[in-house]
Amino acid sequence: MLENKDKYGFTLIELLVVISIIGLLATVVMVSLNSARLKARSTKAIGDLKSLSLALEMYYDNNGSYPNSQGGAGVWDGYYTCWGDSTTNWILGLAPQYISQLPREPRNITNCGSQYIYNSNGTDYKLIYHGPEDCAGVVVKYSNLSDPVRVCWAYGIYTPGAVGW
Repeated sequence: MLENKDKYGFTLIELLVVISIIGLLATVVMVSLNSARLKARSTKAIGDLKSLSLALEMYYDNNGSYPNSQGGAGVWDGYYTCWGDSTTNWILGLAPQYISQLPREPRNITNCGSQYIYNSNGTDYKLIYHGPEDCAGVVVKYSNLSDPVRVCWAYGIYTPGAVGW
């Protein structure tokens, strides 16, 4: 009778094996989810830049120029920026007529070096995502978004006259 009593429970080794397998599966799932989140944020950023570019072109069609940077040419405006004016309306005159509201960086962080930023003299503009997570991956897939001045610090959309900014 004592021999059958030992067969009803799990041994310590069996429990450790099961826990190890569950831990390994959880790790694989978390890595997959982080990769999916990164791709989703990159896709949102590209969509935001394209929407802003379209709004800028509509603004240009109606006004004959692009909105100037708030601090003047050479100043990089953004929601949070280290190089110009920081404001929720960081491209003056664009929202709400040409775009419902100006987007924020997909991670929703306040780091002034990792944001969408805009620079314009009225004739040309450069709109970039400065300090993105997956710059190299985005530039490989969308080479037209590459910023020749900030190779993989940023990517974005710009007019031909703003290439060197």
